[in-house]
Amino acid sequence: MSHDHDDRPQLTAAQAAAVLTPPPGRNGGDLVVESLQGLGATTVFGLPGQHALGMFDALRRSSLRYVGLRVENNAGFAADAYGRITGEVAPLLLSTGPGALTSLAALQEAAAASAPVLAISSQVPTAGLGGGRHGYLHELRDQQASVRDIVKSVHTVRSASQIPSAIAAAWESALTAPHGPVWVEIPQDVLLAETTLPVVSAMDATPRELYPRPELTIAAAHLLSNAERPVIIAGGGVVRSDASGKLRALAEKLDAPVVTTFGGKGAFPWEHPLSLRSWLEDRHTTDFLEDADVLLVVGSGLGELSSNYHTFRPRGRVIQIEADAGKLESNHPALGIHSDAREALAELLEAVELREDAGAAERVATVLEKVRVRIDAQELTLEQQVLAAVREALPDASPSFWDMTILAYWAWSAFDARRPNTMHSAQGAGGLGYGFPAAVGAASADPTTPVLAVSGDGGAMYSIAELATARQYDLPLTWLIVDDGGYGILREYMTGAFGEATGTELSRPDFVALAESFGVPAVRTTPKSLAADLGKALAAPGPSVVVLPALLRMFEPTHL
Repeated sequence: MSHDHDDRPQLTAAQAAAVLTPPPGRNGGDLVVESLQGLGATTVFGLPGQHALGMFDALRRSSLRYVGLRVENNAGFAADAYGRITGEVAPLLLSTGPGALTSLAALQEAAAASAPVLAISSQVPTAGLGGGRHGYLHELRDQQASVRDIVKSVHTVRSASQIPSAIAAAWESALTAPHGPVWVEIPQDVLLAETTLPVVSAMDATPRELYPRPELTIAAAHLLSNAERPVIIAGGGVVRSDASGKLRALAEKLDAPVVTTFGGKGAFPWEHPLSLRSWLEDRHTTDFLEDADVLLVVGSGLGELSSNYHTFRPRGRVIQIEADAGKLESNHPALGIHSDAREALAELLEAVELREDAGAAERVATVLEKVRVRIDAQELTLEQQVLAAVREALPDASPSFWDMTILAYWAWSAFDARRPNTMHSAQGAGGLGYGFPAAVGAASADPTTPVLAVSGDGGAMYSIAELATARQYDLPLTWLIVDDGGYGILREYMTGAFGEATGTELSRPDFVALAESFGVPAVRTTPKSLAADLGKALAAPGPSVVVLPALLRMFEPTHL
C-alpha cells in the first residue's frame, strides 16, 4: 500500500535551514508566543509573576503587543472586552496560584457573556503537579479544579513539545460556538527550559461550525409562517454571531415584533416600527410576550433578567435557537434548535413564508406607550435626563462598557445602543469592577475610536488602579463615575426589604484629584452640563474622567 506525499508543503532551502537550525536562546515561553502568533494573535493581556517569567521574557522576542494591567481580574475583564469587540481570541497571560485565582471572577463573566478569552497560566514546577505537598511558592493541590467549573475546557502541558498543540486546541475551543474562556497551564520549568524545537509556524485551529438540523428548521419555519401573533426575543447570541442583519430581515418577512435582551442590546434597530426595545423588566412587555402564539427565542437562555425574574409564563409555542446545548429548554419547554444564531437565522429566513400583519407595529407602539406612562408616573426625570445626556455625547460607533450600577440598570432597558456590539455590561455574572478595565480592552482593540466606561463610586474603587494603565498606553477612553456615596442599588434593595441599609455607605476619594494624580484629566460635572462635558472628554485624545455627583433611583420593578 503506497502513500502519495506530493501534497506536503515544499520548503525552500532557506526555510529548511531555518527549521533545522532555530535561533538560539529560546525557551518554552517562546513556544507559547510563537504559537499565539501562528494562530493570528496580535495583542495579549496580563500581569507577570515569578512562575510566568519565561512567557513574559519571550514577549520581548515577539511581535505581540502586550497590554499589562495592574490586577489580574482587571486584565481578564480587558481580555473579555477585546474578545467581544473583535470576535477574536484574547490571550490572557497569568501567573500561578494567587495570580490565577484573582482572574476567576473575570473568567466567570467571559463564560456568561460568551467571550473568547484564552487564559494561559503558569504552574509550579512539573515535579509539584499531582497534588503532592512540596511547598512550592503559589502551590495549590489542584489549580485546574479552581477553574474547571468556569471555563469551557482545560489543557495541561507537561513538556515543551505539547505547548503548540495545547494552545491550538484551546484556541479552537474558545472560538467554537458558544464562544467562551478556556484555560491552559504550563509548569514554570517547562517555560524556562531552553528548547531546540523549530520555530512554530502558522497553525490551523478552525472552530467547528454549528448548523441547525434541517428537520428542525422546517418545523420552526412552519410554526412561524402560520402564526397569528409571532414575537422574537433576541439575545446576546445574535450579537456574538454577527447576525443582526439576518434577524432584521426575518422579523420584517414575518412582521414579527422584536424585543432584545440586555445582552442582545443593539441586535435590532431601536426605532424600528417592530422594535419592542429592551423593556424586559416590565409587566406590559411580559404580558405581550406571553400572548404570542409562537415565540422565537434566538441566542438567549431566558434566564433571570430576560424572563422578568422568572415570572414569564409563555402560553404559545416556543422555538429556541441556542448554541449552548445546556440552555436549550432549561427554563421553558420548546422546539430546541442547537445552532449558532447566524446559521439558524439564515436558514429560517429562506424557509419561512412571507407573512403580513398590518397591526403588528400598532401593537408594539401600544406596549411602548404603556411602558412610557408607567415610568413617567414615577417622576424619574433626573435619571432619564442623565441617560439622555450620555446618549447625546456618545458617538454612534463608540463602544460603551457599563459596570453594575444604577445608571447601567437603566441603560439595559432604556438606552438605544444604535449599533450591534457597541453596548456591553457585566450582567452575565454580575460582578463589580467590569466597566473601566473592559474599556481598556476595547480601546486596545481599536485605538482610533473613543470608548466610554460607566461606573458607580463603589465599582470604580475596584478598578481605580487601571487609570495608570490607561495613562501608560495613552488609550482613548473616558470614564464616567456616578458618585452617590455608596453601593446605590444595594442601598435601595435593603431599604425596600428591611427598612434600612447596612454596609452600603462608603468613604471615597476625591475622584477628580485622584485621576489628576495619575496624569489623567478629570472634571466634576452636573446633570445639566453632563452632555457637554462628556462630549468634550470623548473628543479629546487619551484617557479622561468625568465625575457626576448624583443620587439616582431605579424605576419600580414589576415582578414582585
